[in-house]
Amino acid sequence: MLHTQDISQADYEHFKQFLEQACGILLGDGKQYLIVSRLTKLLRDENIPSVSALLKALQHGQPRHLRNAVIDAMTTNETSWFRDGAPFEVLAKTLLPELDKQARTGLKIWSAACSSGQEPYTISMVLSEYLQRNPTSKLASSQIVATDISSSMLALARRGIYENHAIARGLTPERRSRFFRPEGDAWCLTDEVRKRVSFKEQNLLEPFTALGKFDMIFCRNVLIYFAGLRKADILSRMRQSLNPGGYLFLGASETITGYSDGFEMIRTPQGVVYRRS
Repeated sequence: MLHTQDISQADYEHFKQFLEQACGILLGDGKQYLIVSRLTKLLRDENIPSVSALLKALQHGQPRHLRNAVIDAMTTNETSWFRDGAPFEVLAKTLLPELDKQARTGLKIWSAACSSGQEPYTISMVLSEYLQRNPTSKLASSQIVATDISSSMLALARRGIYENHAIARGLTPERRSRFFRPEGDAWCLTDEVRKRVSFKEQNLLEPFTALGKFDMIFCRNVLIYFAGLRKADILSRMRQSLNPGGYLFLGASETITGYSDGFEMIRTPQGVVYRRS
C-alpha cells in the first residue's frame, strides 16, 4: 500500500512537472495524498513498487499505455446532470430563442472536458425540451461534440447507461422518465438525446482546430486546474474555434479577466455567458 511518506519531495516535484506537461493540471504543494488516493490501484495493477519507479517508467516511455493511465487516474471527473443550473437556464431561455431567430439551420456546440457525459447529454435534453416547445424551430439539426482527455470516461459516456446513484445527481423524476428507459438496475438514455452527441478524445493542450467551428463552447470547471499562461492559450484558441458572435460558458468560479480580452461578458436574468467579440 502506497503512503504519503513513501513519496520523496524530489519525486513529488518531478511528478508535478510530468502532470502539468502532459495535461496542464497544476498540482499544488502538499498534495501527495492525491497521488496516493488515485494511483495506488494503478501501481498495484501494473506491479510498480513506488512513485519513483513509476517516474522512471514514464521517462523511458515504456509501456506506452502507462502515461495515459496515469493522466486518466489523476483527472478529476466530478460531474452531475444540470450541474450548477444557471448555464442551462441561459441556454434554454436566452441563447436558443435568440439564435433560432437568426435563420440558423442548426447549432454546433462543444462540451469540453465532458467526463462521463452528463454535460453534453444535459445540453441535448435542453435542446429536446426547446424543440418540443417550438416545433417549427430551425435548430432541430443541432449537434454536440463532447471531448475529454480520459479514454475511460469517454467509454462510459458513449454507453449512455448510468447507475441509480448517477441518475439521482441533478436529474428530476420527470426528466428521468422522459429521457431514460430502465435497463436492469441502470438507466439508458433515449436515442433522442444520444443522437445529437458525438465523443472524441482531446487534450486541451494540443491543437483542436480539427474539431471545427462552434456556435457555443462549454468549458466549465476546467481552467481552474491550469496555470495562467496555459489558461490564456486555451482561451485564445477557443475564441478562434468560435464562430463570430459565438458563446463561451465557464464555471461559476472561473473568469476570463486577466487571461483574454477577446470576449464580452453578457449578463442575462439567468446568469453570465461570454460572447466572442
